[in-house]
Amino acid sequence: MSDTKHEKTSSQTEDLEKAGFDGEVEAAPTEYRELGSAEDKRLVRHIDLRMVPASMFIYLLCSLDRSNIGNARILNADAGHSLLQSLHMTQQQYLVALMIFFVAYTVFETPSNYMLKKLRPSRWIAFLMFSWGAMTMILGGVSNFGGLVAVRFLLGVFEAGLFPGMVYVLTFWYRPEERALRIALILASATLGGAFGGAIAYGVGKLDGAHGIEAWRYLFFMEGAPSCAGAVLVWFFFPDYPETARWLSADERARAAARLAGLASLGHQRATWAEAQRTLRDWRLYAHYLTYITISVPFSSMSLFSPTIVAGLGYEGLEAQLFTVPPYAIAFCVTVAVAYASDKYEVRSIGTAGSMLIAGACFIVEGALPAESFKVRYVFFVIALSFAFACIPPLLSWLTANLRGTGASTLAVPLNVSTGQIGQIIGVYIYKASESPKYPTGHYTNAGFLLVGAASVMGLRFMYVGRNKRLGPGEQKWRL
Repeated sequence: MSDTKHEKTSSQTEDLEKAGFDGEVEAAPTEYRELGSAEDKRLVRHIDLRMVPASMFIYLLCSLDRSNIGNARILNADAGHSLLQSLHMTQQQYLVALMIFFVAYTVFETPSNYMLKKLRPSRWIAFLMFSWGAMTMILGGVSNFGGLVAVRFLLGVFEAGLFPGMVYVLTFWYRPEERALRIALILASATLGGAFGGAIAYGVGKLDGAHGIEAWRYLFFMEGAPSCAGAVLVWFFFPDYPETARWLSADERARAAARLAGLASLGHQRATWAEAQRTLRDWRLYAHYLTYITISVPFSSMSLFSPTIVAGLGYEGLEAQLFTVPPYAIAFCVTVAVAYASDKYEVRSIGTAGSMLIAGACFIVEGALPAESFKVRYVFFVIALSFAFACIPPLLSWLTANLRGTGASTLAVPLNVSTGQIGQIIGVYIYKASESPKYPTGHYTNAGFLLVGAASVMGLRFMYVGRNKRLGPGEQKWRL
C-alpha cells in the first residue's frame, strides 16, 4: 500500500471512530468513498430490501388508520347506517373530529422525534404502531361524539411521530441524492392506503348489520388489528442504525458509515443545544416550513374527502368507495416517477414546483367544469390528486439534503411536518357539504395554495443558486 493510500485509509478509520463506530474499520478500503461502484450498489440494494418494504408497509397501515374515517363517513349512508347517522352527529361535529387529530399531531411530532433517538427507531415505531392500531379498533366501539373526538385525539398523538421519524431514519442510511425516491415510495404508500381503503370499505360495506353491528365499526376493527400485529415484527426486525445492523457484515457496516461521512448525522449521536439553537435561527428553514403548508392543504383534503368528492361525481353508495381506487393507484405511479426523476437529475425543486403547477391547474379546471360533466371532472380529479401527492417527496428530500448536523436533522424535519399541520387543518374545512357536487371552494383553495407553493419553491431555488455562487473553493454546495 502506498503512503497516500495508507493516509486515506487512516483518515477514514478516524472518521468512523469519531462517529462512534466500534466495528472493524482497520481494513476499510479507499473504495468506500467511490460512489457508484459495484460494492456500493450492492450495499444500497441490501439496505433497500430491508428498509423500504418495511417502511412502506408501516406507513400504509398508518394511512389506512388515519383516513378510514372518510370512508366511514359515507359507508352505507343510503341505508342510514353511516358513521354520522349512527352517532347522530352534525357535519360541524364531524369536522371537529377531523381537526382534533391534527391538533394532537402538531403538538407531539417534535417530542416524538426525540423519543425515537432516545429509544431507537425499532422500539419507538413499534410502540407507536401498536398504540395507533389500538386506537383505531377502539374507534369501532365509540357511541357518541365525545368519544369519537377523544379517541381521534389519541390517534393523532400516536401517529404524529411516524412520518417525520421515517424521513429522519432515512438520513442514517442514505445519501441526499438517494432519499427522494425512498421518501416517495414510503409516502406513495399513502396512495396505496387510499386505494386499499376504498376497496376494503366496498367489501366491508356488505357486512352492514351482521350481528347487529354497522359496517363502519367492522371497518375500524379490521383496519386497526394489522397495525397491532405488525408492531411485534417491527420491534424485532426494523433496522436501527448502520453501525449496529447485525444483518450487515462488518465490511458493509463500515462502508455504510463511510459513504455518509460528512453528509448525515449518525442516529446514535446526541443533538446538542447549540445545534438546536442554530437550527431555530436558520431563517431559510422557515421558508421550507411555510412552503410545506401549501402542499399540506391538498394532501389533507384529498386524504379525507376523496370518497365524498367521488360521490359528488355521480357515483353513489358502495360504488363511490370503489371509484376511489383508480385515482390512488395512478397517484402511486406518478409519485414514484416524479421522485425518481428528481433524484436522478438532482432537480428536486423543479420536480416539486412542476407537480404543484400541474395539480393546481387541474383543481382550477375541476372547479370550473359544469356539475354534470362527471367523466371529465373525474379525469381531472385523478390528475390533481396524483400530482398533489407527487410534490411532497422531492420537497422533503430537498429539505433533508440541505440539513447539516445532528441537531438540524432531529429538529428541522418534525418542525417542517408540524408546521404543515396548519395546512392540514385548513384542508379539513374547505370541502363544504352545502357545495356538493362541484365543491368550488375546496378545488379553488387547493389550487391557490399549490400555485403559491410553486412560486415559493422557485424563490427558494433562486436563493440557493445565489448562495452557491458565493461559495469559496471546497465549500459544500447547497443542493437544488
